[in-house]
Amino acid sequence: MLIRSAAAALAIAIAAPAAMAQDAAPAAQAEALPDIALGADDAPLTIVEYASFTCGHCANFHEENWPRLKAEYVDTGKVKFIQRDVYFDQPGLWAGVLARCGGDDKYYAVSDMLFDEQEQWLAGGTGEEIAANLRKIGLKAGMTEEQMTACWEDTAKAEQLIATFQQNASADGIEATPTFIIGGEKVMNQPWDDMKQVIEGKLAEAAQ
Repeated sequence: MLIRSAAAALAIAIAAPAAMAQDAAPAAQAEALPDIALGADDAPLTIVEYASFTCGHCANFHEENWPRLKAEYVDTGKVKFIQRDVYFDQPGLWAGVLARCGGDDKYYAVSDMLFDEQEQWLAGGTGEEIAANLRKIGLKAGMTEEQMTACWEDTAKAEQLIATFQQNASADGIEATPTFIIGGEKVMNQPWDDMKQVIEGKLAEAAQ
């Protein structure tokens, strides 16, 4: 999925399902949030994935290749993995807010649920239906209705999420999702065997 321009990203209305305030400051003025990493801090290789919760190709990656990447490299201490959210639209932003609503410890678990059930929660014909579907995911993740409402009403956090996306995507020259930064090199989405070759090559370089 191709990324919209920064101007279009700024035009995303910060209007979550619980009706966020409309007088928010521009996202560019907000402070960027730190990455949420998965895996060993001292892993020899870092992989960053730029992904959108409304991107079908991203959902496919998380269904087919993410389990392999996690089992073979993240869980074994070879790779530190970082997912950076990209926002194309309001539902994607709402999902991003939900992913962080339970705290950093739950981010990847909720992210997995959002990708696994992407077709179902995006099937709502209106914003209200999509919001209701997202609430179901949040409840399954152990969040309360009040907790989710508070997160969606937090305009400052939404501004930070958009600013974080804009700053990171601009710095890394991201034009589509999913895109990966593997050992500092930008790598487009590709079959697992090809990506594995890139990972192994970077690990070999790190070992020298």
